[in-house]
Amino acid sequence: MKRWILAFAACLVGLATTGFSSPAKPRAPNVIVILTDDLGYGDLGAYGGKVIDTPNIDALAASGVRFTAGYATAAVCAPSRAGLISGRHQARFGFEFNPVGRDEQTGVPVSETSIAQVMKSAGYATAMVGKWHIGQAPGFHPLDRGFDSFFGFLGGAASYFKDPSESGLQADTGADGAMTRARFPIVRGRTVVEQGGYLTDVFTDEAIGFIKSHRRQPFFLYLAYNAPHTPLQAPKAYTDRYAHIASPHQRLYAAMVASLDDNIGRLRKALADEDLERDTVVFFLSDNGCPNYIRGACSNAPLSGYKAFPWEGGVRVPFIISAPGRISPGMVSSRPVSTLDILPTVAHLAGVKAPTGVEGRDIASALAPTAKPVERAFYWRMGPNHAVREGNWKLLVVNKSDTVDDMTNVLGSPTPDGVKAQVSPLGQWTLLFDVSKDPGEKHDLASAHPEVVARLSKDFAAWDKANIEPMFTSRRQFRSEVDGRKVQLFN
Repeated sequence: MKRWILAFAACLVGLATTGFSSPAKPRAPNVIVILTDDLGYGDLGAYGGKVIDTPNIDALAASGVRFTAGYATAAVCAPSRAGLISGRHQARFGFEFNPVGRDEQTGVPVSETSIAQVMKSAGYATAMVGKWHIGQAPGFHPLDRGFDSFFGFLGGAASYFKDPSESGLQADTGADGAMTRARFPIVRGRTVVEQGGYLTDVFTDEAIGFIKSHRRQPFFLYLAYNAPHTPLQAPKAYTDRYAHIASPHQRLYAAMVASLDDNIGRLRKALADEDLERDTVVFFLSDNGCPNYIRGACSNAPLSGYKAFPWEGGVRVPFIISAPGRISPGMVSSRPVSTLDILPTVAHLAGVKAPTGVEGRDIASALAPTAKPVERAFYWRMGPNHAVREGNWKLLVVNKSDTVDDMTNVLGSPTPDGVKAQVSPLGQWTLLFDVSKDPGEKHDLASAHPEVVARLSKDFAAWDKANIEPMFTSRRQFRSEVDGRKVQLFN
């Protein structure tokens, strides 16, 4: 472990100090952040998945470092993206729940400096392709947050086909499978466009076009695929590939991930064709774990919980950094990292300072040979439910429930006026796990280590004092079950 840490740190530090360049004209490295949507920890071959073939993502992992304890800042889409974009925990500025309806106009406060603004200040060309989901009103739009160009959609989900009945297959998940492009349009800049094709392919086409047109200058590309988020839709060529899977939902989900994998291959080929592979640092991750409302189609194995759950299955995600020629291939790290770390890391690579108040850690500096080990905590908050990881310990405090909802319908029925995200009258579960030995969170150690529970509870309370009230209310609640415990969650 120590050997690869030194090598990785030296390589990443070298990216910032020497750049990818000829001696005559140094240049900073290009940076691509690929964010997938609701991709399960156990869906990729690189993370032990056996059902879906993902050779291109596996190759990306093999070309650099694969983190086995990479964390998103939230277990649902928009808050997680708010944390990544700002480098600060979204609870600091009230972006605690997924925006629904009128709340979708609201975004990350303009007082927060975005990752694109940081890279633009370093002279980078900046582009955002894909799903935004953190503000639609003027001032919150991607073009108002440091991106030179935007192509994608502003809300939380979109149909993958302009006309699903003609272009591919669709399964109604009971969540948002019936959505249409009329409701969730594709936008170029600020203008709605008529866009055919399968959206995962279309977003890759756009990303490749940006890469080719900016090959001679440093660029930052935020490529936020909506795959494999619902609605479950895929081209017939991919569903045919998985015709042996009996469940139509699992077959469609597998097809969507396979399409995503092929598109990662296309993107890597474009970098190679433009002779940019060794000039580009690629981050690959998911915004949260996969959901339990798609009838068992996905996998967070070996973790417990799902999207919207503060268990590891909701917040521990695939997390890969690739920089061919700069990072020795085939590295695997169990060091916990966070999506908060991406902004300070890319700022380091670009040779600029991260904004004041950023809470993430520069991964390169943290792993440098001269760096001293620093004890670090990771926090999650969604209403009264919260979690904290310090070292090997993770504390979960989650509302109890006496019932379980039909999860296949829960997304399709938000409460217009919101729900009160408060401590349940039934009380809360207080659970403690050693996630280094028990990543599946099967063995509760709270009664055996009350002193650890007390310490982590005190640390969370101190951290929580700097947070503010949510800027909008939760519109949905989930009443579900994890390992025999009925729980109430908020989205």
